[in-house]
Amino acid sequence: MEHFLDIVWEYLYAAILSTASTVNILLSPLQSLVGPAVILIMLAFFTVVLTKFLGKKCRTKRHIRLEEEFNHWLGVREEAMRCEDRDVGSRMARNIDQAKLNRCYYDYFLEGFLLSLATMYLPILMVMSYVNAFYRPEKLIDLTGKGYLFQVGSAGGHPFYIGSIFFYFVSLIFFYAGWAYLKRVIARRRQKNIINEINKQQTVIAG
Repeated sequence: MEHFLDIVWEYLYAAILSTASTVNILLSPLQSLVGPAVILIMLAFFTVVLTKFLGKKCRTKRHIRLEEEFNHWLGVREEAMRCEDRDVGSRMARNIDQAKLNRCYYDYFLEGFLLSLATMYLPILMVMSYVNAFYRPEKLIDLTGKGYLFQVGSAGGHPFYIGSIFFYFVSLIFFYAGWAYLKRVIARRRQKNIINEINKQQTVIAG
């Protein structure tokens, strides 16, 4: 098993390096135009868009089936909890948990976790591998004459340097947070539009 995992890792690592080299060739014309910091911001934005797209589009039939089974048994459990006799409802809910719901949740969670590894964490790790390979301090010195991107203040009397990996990671978090905020704003606006439309219809009916 360990030998098999070593082989898989070797192929995966070779694929990461090959992809990184291809990306570097594509981005090399931009190096002198915008600089490493802007390219890292672009990579972070591209990573977020890619992972969101893959997370939405790449779903296995098994994951869809497990989600339907989980929602079905969750609904059955909630219906059991509505029983007038709370003791009977609690016993029925425990039986449902032990017989079906716990297993469905475990399978659904595990399948979703494996999908997230392929659609989110693997792309992030691949881009971080590229950043680590082509924007390490030695490369930055060749590109900009400095082994870092920015110098911010000082810590204990020594300058605090921001490197490529840290800057990419912060940019990634910023774009993920911005994406979540944008979704929330859009959802609130849609809800507000729906409420306004309902109010208009009620006004027309009342008139």
